[in-house]
Amino acid sequence: MAYRYLWTPLQLGPVTARNRIVFSAHLTNYARDGKPTAQHAAYYAARAAGGAGLIITEEHSTHPTDWPYEKLIHGFHRDVLPGYRAITEAVHRHRVPIFAQINHNGGQASSMYSRLPVWAPSAVADPLFREVPKAVTHAEIDEIIAGYALVAEHCAEGGFDGIELQCSHSSIVRGFLSQATNQRTDQYGGSIENRARLLTEIVAAVRKVIGNRLALGVRLCGDELIEGGTTIDDAVRVAQIAEATGQVDYINTSIGVATASLFMIEASMHIPPGYALFIPSAFRKAVDLPVVGVGRFKDPLQAERALAEGHCDLVGVVRGQIADPDFAAKARAGATDDIRLCLSCNQECVGRMGLNRWLGCIENPRTGREAEPRVAISAKPKRVLVVGAGPAGLQAAIAAARIGHQVTVCEKEAQAGGQVRLAASVPNRAEFGDIIRNQLTECARLGVAIEYGVGVWPGLVQERQPDHVIVAMGAEPSRPWWVAGDAVQVADVREVLDGSAEPFGNVVVVDEIGFHHATSVAELLADRGCTVEIVTPGMVVGQDLGITLDMENWWMRAGAKGIAQSTDLVPMGFAGGALTLLHHPTGANQTRHPDWVVLAVPPSPVEWLYNDLKAAGVSVQRVGDCVAPRRAHAAVVDGERAGALA
Repeated sequence: MAYRYLWTPLQLGPVTARNRIVFSAHLTNYARDGKPTAQHAAYYAARAAGGAGLIITEEHSTHPTDWPYEKLIHGFHRDVLPGYRAITEAVHRHRVPIFAQINHNGGQASSMYSRLPVWAPSAVADPLFREVPKAVTHAEIDEIIAGYALVAEHCAEGGFDGIELQCSHSSIVRGFLSQATNQRTDQYGGSIENRARLLTEIVAAVRKVIGNRLALGVRLCGDELIEGGTTIDDAVRVAQIAEATGQVDYINTSIGVATASLFMIEASMHIPPGYALFIPSAFRKAVDLPVVGVGRFKDPLQAERALAEGHCDLVGVVRGQIADPDFAAKARAGATDDIRLCLSCNQECVGRMGLNRWLGCIENPRTGREAEPRVAISAKPKRVLVVGAGPAGLQAAIAAARIGHQVTVCEKEAQAGGQVRLAASVPNRAEFGDIIRNQLTECARLGVAIEYGVGVWPGLVQERQPDHVIVAMGAEPSRPWWVAGDAVQVADVREVLDGSAEPFGNVVVVDEIGFHHATSVAELLADRGCTVEIVTPGMVVGQDLGITLDMENWWMRAGAKGIAQSTDLVPMGFAGGALTLLHHPTGANQTRHPDWVVLAVPPSPVEWLYNDLKAAGVSVQRVGDCVAPRRAHAAVVDGERAGALA
């Protein structure tokens, strides 16, 4: 086989994982009214059908005081049981074991939903929720332990094969384990053995309920990355304490705290793959239990290497299997090039979750919609012409070809990608280009013809006589009103990236979009020796970077590269080399005299071909930025919808 270690079975207590690829626990926001849904069952079943060796569900809350976000599964109510059985039966049809992760988030929560005080080991407010929790009493600790046992019992009754205790990045158990949040002076505070007491008592209570029928695992944080928090030495000692109970079957791992250092838990493409391997590696040297490693594994070669080098016994692949449910099956078949590689862009998985929306994927429109019926093969195949080979056009071609249409894509440039190709050319953003690589692979598999260097106009459409046209011509840079008509040395970010403009000296980048556009180009120019300042009307430069967990590392890089960031500034005019900016909180004007101004401003849709074809009576749709300039996820969704309706 192509990968020797990945396909070796492994025993986890009474459960056998047929391979070493784990679809680890992660939030989905698929729950409704505290209960699992049919979407949960379809979502996990798709990854089981795709060859995962083990599936671990998202967390199930163990107590009514734990309700940190709206769409949480309330495992302490018996009305979850029908949903549990639907999930386990769907996964078991594919002969894959499934574990339930159970948890109480402790002080990393809000009382907004529960209307109850948040519980924690000590009255230490979380930096994100900023709510002072109630330090739990001994009676309440007993209640917490009983809650874990009750939910474990429900999970056993619901058909799960194992239980995983979430004691890592967001957990009341983590709160007890960490000196940063545990200031107790009783038998649950002080020494590491005392701080681990709640963990061992929960382990004992859960094992008593599930007996030896189910596996039991513990997920631990190896380094909280906060002042006074858990370090790798602390975590190793806790792993040894868990193993010494004789009641734990495996150790799962994590890095960071879900509120203070979340950007390291769900790391974006700016963080190298395998960045957290030092944690399972240290655990594996200290305990004999199987250890799960995590840390942005996006292809099977990375996972195989981690196993071969002895860092871990199993590999958690989450976003990789969100993007491609068949990740494991394709790897096993030797079809590695066919895997739809995760971009680690965090836009539709982590980002949507942060906006209280259900989990999706920027490049896989099926993710989050697994419970919906697939579009049937067309009874009347058509000849479909797609204009433009950016993400919208290619996805439209894929969707149309998938249901049986004959599809041709015409692209005026010499290669596919559109704006994505430019976005992927900046420092540390190369992985974003995998979306086009993945789409081209799928187009080739489906027999889509792509013609490069071919511009399309109404005469060409009339000549070729397609049954249907999908226009995906994107958007073009626009000059905002405040730039004087005779202003020179002004460039759009795209012109910088494609080399048609080469700013030098002192450069002001105007950020009116609030995403990677301004920050990426600012880094590029700083690396070229420019003195760079980003100005924005917003309160934060690149404000949407917070949604994708790119903000913290952007600030670190900007500081290292000397990039200045100025907020609350509205451009009012650029003429004669002077850039006038209105500081809107005070109403005062500021002036800059840059050598160049670079614009990260909203572009304009390219509509002319669509309008001409529509007026001529051609069967035509438009998708992506030529409808309304948005981000890549919207382009892909547009393309999927249009192609399926062609």
